[in-house]
Amino acid sequence: MSYTTRQVGAANTLDYKVYIEKDGKPVSPFHDIPLFADESKKILNMVVEVPRWTNAKLEITKEQELNPVIQDTKKGKLRFVRNCFPHKGYIHNYGAFPQTWEDPNVINPETNAAGDNDPLDVCEIGEAVSYPGEVKQVKVLGVMALLDEGETDWKIIAIDVNDPLASKLEDVEDVEKHLPGLLRATNEWFRIYKIPDGKPENVFAFNGECKNKKYAEEVIAECHESWKNLISGKAADNKGVVLTNTTLADSPYHTAEVQIPEANPLPPAPIDKSVDKWFFISGSS
Repeated sequence: MSYTTRQVGAANTLDYKVYIEKDGKPVSPFHDIPLFADESKKILNMVVEVPRWTNAKLEITKEQELNPVIQDTKKGKLRFVRNCFPHKGYIHNYGAFPQTWEDPNVINPETNAAGDNDPLDVCEIGEAVSYPGEVKQVKVLGVMALLDEGETDWKIIAIDVNDPLASKLEDVEDVEKHLPGLLRATNEWFRIYKIPDGKPENVFAFNGECKNKKYAEEVIAECHESWKNLISGKAADNKGVVLTNTTLADSPYHTAEVQIPEANPLPPAPIDKSVDKWFFISGSS
């Protein structure tokens, strides 16, 4: 499968959008890209939203047709994550699994919190830095359960199957063996990254433990089933998610063709220098 991106506007502006195309045809990264690239080998597709070491809070939007990747806003202003010493921006290639949905209508019995209404988040830990809209093939290694403002926000740990270390990583204990300190840093980053913006420290379920591959696969399967209910119109409440798709003929939201803006890639706009500031958080390791 050949996925490419169609950029509209300049990064770091309100006009910026990255659409995904398959063989030149626009598709939704939320709904049209299959979850599995090769189910028999447990290889999954991941859509990258935020490249490692960058600060712009990019996400697959739920509110626009074909769910392009855009920069999140608050009160009309673009959102950036802060640099919390010793970290720079996001510390992973951060993105989501297509065809998954963390159902906000359902309380998880183990976290006692409902889903966050987004596709399932993925932290890809390979050495290559990605780009917004890249579709990577990854294998799953584990999962953490962030409790973000009262919602369950799973963070799947995965690695690009083409990474030099991929053959050595099969489960969560292999991550600590070959990438010592990474899981601890991941826990710390998610705990503290909102503190510079005046929010309290985030908390994790399971005392911050990273659950193993088997547990992660169960979370993914559950979120895939939730998405199936969403895209078929069976969800209790779709919470405003735009469900337009171009490949799922059985879905009531299927449309053969959707008009999207022509490609208009522009150079990135300058970022305010305050984004480069380092914040020193008391109590972080």
